[in-house]
Amino acid sequence: MLPAHWLIETLTEVDSTNSELMRRARRGDTASTLLIAEQQTAGRGRLGRQWQSQRGQALMFSLGLELNPFQWSGLSLAVGLSLVNSLDPHQQHGLGLKWPNDLWLGPVQQARKLGGILLETAMLDGAKSARYLVIGVGINLHPPTAASLSMPAAAWCEVQPQATVANTLQTLLLPLVDALDRFAQTGFAPLRTAFARRDLLAGQTIRLSNGVEGVGAGVDAQGVLQIDTPQGRLAVSSDEVSVRLGALA
Repeated sequence: MLPAHWLIETLTEVDSTNSELMRRARRGDTASTLLIAEQQTAGRGRLGRQWQSQRGQALMFSLGLELNPFQWSGLSLAVGLSLVNSLDPHQQHGLGLKWPNDLWLGPVQQARKLGGILLETAMLDGAKSARYLVIGVGINLHPPTAASLSMPAAAWCEVQPQATVANTLQTLLLPLVDALDRFAQTGFAPLRTAFARRDLLAGQTIRLSNGVEGVGAGVDAQGVLQIDTPQGRLAVSSDEVSVRLGALA
């Protein structure tokens, strides 16, 4: 169970759990909240991509909480690492991470997207470094029905046929809250080695949305992607580009 001060709420339908918590934060409501959606009508992913799902098809939730971390860089990687470690603790199912915020399932060249993470923050009145953090998580439990998917999709029921919203959330939730507490104290650096074991881009030919191509060389101690290009090693910030495996582009 979450600590007693957390608000737990389930909505039958909402445009986006992230959007709802951000609206509340802008009104001054910054309570620690777990918001679960049975259905989203305007779910959002990184760089404005749409992420929608029908009732029972996916786990869709957002956590909202005040956070004042040692550093913010690498937070999406820490969240992703917590999720895959909870779902696939012994790395039996080929669950990995595609920098900076996607969960993928399967051998790297045939990997399909299982879920994604969206982080948003709102400044707190009078706070210099603390912010209200909203972490949105979407995980396909059953195959998506959308015909216009931009990449192949996986479903967790392929691995766990009995997966439901309730039991999947129960598996993920407390380890994620614990991971956020640890991240606030230490940042990403202590997680770098563990992330490397889940890194789908390491050693792979990848292409950035700005046209740059290279070979994934892991991440640095702040979680910044490193790419080896003919011109040398390049550090890639997540707010600048999107990244695709060459074979899946």
